[in-house]
Amino acid sequence: MNPSKLQVTDMLVKAFVAEGVEVLFTLMGDANMYWSAAMAKQPGVKVVHARHEHSACAMADGYARMTGKVGVASTTCGPGFTQIMTALAMAARANTPMVVFAGDAPIGAAWYLQQIDMAPLALATGAHYVTVKSIDRLLDNVREAFIVAKVERRPVVLSIPMDLQKKDYPYLAEYMPSEGFVPAPQRPHPDPEMVERVVDLIAEAEKPIVIAGRGAARSGARAALEALGERSGALLANSLLGKGLFEGSKWAIGIAGAFASDYARERFAESDLVIGVGAGLGHYTTEGGYLYPGAQVVQIDTNPRGLWQGLRTADLHVRADARAAAEAIVAALDRRGVARTGFRTPDIAAAIAADVPDGKAYTPQPGLLDPRKAILELDAVVPKDWDVVVGVGHYFSIALTHMRGRPTDKIHVIGDFGGIGSGLPAAIGVAAARGDGKVLLIEGDGSLYMHVQELETIRRHGIQLLVAIMNDGGYGAEFHKFRAGGFDPAEAIHGRGDLAGVATGFGLRGTTVADLGRCRTLFEEHQAANTAGLWDFQIDDLIPSRAYRRIHYGEA
Repeated sequence: MNPSKLQVTDMLVKAFVAEGVEVLFTLMGDANMYWSAAMAKQPGVKVVHARHEHSACAMADGYARMTGKVGVASTTCGPGFTQIMTALAMAARANTPMVVFAGDAPIGAAWYLQQIDMAPLALATGAHYVTVKSIDRLLDNVREAFIVAKVERRPVVLSIPMDLQKKDYPYLAEYMPSEGFVPAPQRPHPDPEMVERVVDLIAEAEKPIVIAGRGAARSGARAALEALGERSGALLANSLLGKGLFEGSKWAIGIAGAFASDYARERFAESDLVIGVGAGLGHYTTEGGYLYPGAQVVQIDTNPRGLWQGLRTADLHVRADARAAAEAIVAALDRRGVARTGFRTPDIAAAIAADVPDGKAYTPQPGLLDPRKAILELDAVVPKDWDVVVGVGHYFSIALTHMRGRPTDKIHVIGDFGGIGSGLPAAIGVAAARGDGKVLLIEGDGSLYMHVQELETIRRHGIQLLVAIMNDGGYGAEFHKFRAGGFDPAEAIHGRGDLAGVATGFGLRGTTVADLGRCRTLFEEHQAANTAGLWDFQIDDLIPSRAYRRIHYGEA
């Protein structure tokens, strides 16, 4: 590259900096190396070099989930780009605002070894695709990528041919960021007629339940929904992505659907009205439509769907912001003098206070831990202001049902595509955003092994976080299903490797945890060390979660 002239790469750097990019997650190759290196030289920009392209993309996803900003990742062309398909699909389904700077094969070459048509791959994941074909449209293309990421809340692949990046930029070095083109946030209010129809349903309901999701959390709807619950006599539940929204309320019954407690499931079975607010009411939240078979269903959402994940979502749909709709319904209830007792009796409050996520007693095998008690102890020692990242696998239903008292915006569930292996890189993205080490990752051993190389990334970049591995010596989701079906689980069991030793080998602090009662001391040591650490919890592989016992083992 000719350093004496302003080149396309230079303008791309200026544009991304102008968009407010503070952290870039990248793995360099021919088609993105010059831009990535130039970004690292910009004041206020931190570049995290991942050891796998999937990880770079998942890191940007975690960063965006934690900050609400656009996460930025970068890959080279061909085999670099094909590695990120799972991470792109995960980000698309999570509605993550993200831009992937994807260096592309040279457009002027007759043949190039790493050439592949990236567009159909990106589009198949649900991501948006923008390709730079000329210098004239360069800055417009960058701006479009950030606008789509922000407004549509999904990942965008920005394809930039490597030979185009090396050309001189012939125009004035000016770039207008996407901020000036993005519509101001608005709070859509409900149709008054729809509000009255909801009030009619509440006036007739004996046992209503409100299910709040991520949309309700983002809207700041808690107070309005609690007022709605008070007027209607409703119990308060949340979707998995709305976990923590009603923490502290004596009428909160926790997660709806697959992770619901036995007591909550009984109340849903009795319910005659369910009001979903900012929640998709999809397959897991509604147990495939069987969670509340006798209830009329209202869905309040800015984009309600009549059919979602193969299910009829509701009998009545209200297109509105969660908080605005809840406030309007409460006002209408007050105006019409509607007040219901519903579920809200002293006996119900006492039963909710006594409810536990899983009360079945187990005696762990010698030298192994009951995973439920391990999670409870971990939850007790890690402060509630920490961000908690939870991967996906058998253990995650235990983690998400037993951890309590944490704000919704501090819980990040990396399970939107149902694939393992993304928890560690996503946690790195969250930790890079926080910068203070107050991040806990709860992950499985099989998931960790998929991208264990990123432990070296943590050490190399001085990233601080605490990694808690629920080590059951295999792929827990699979061996529990094998056992439930009467099959030999041997092929899903690989043994408990020395993950503490692996972490130590990468330069982190690794500790094997095989006894309860150690977490408080270990946490104090972790804080004092001021570095990253990994706790390898040796959990019993013969203790299935309550969800697995009910769904797969047929336990009532």
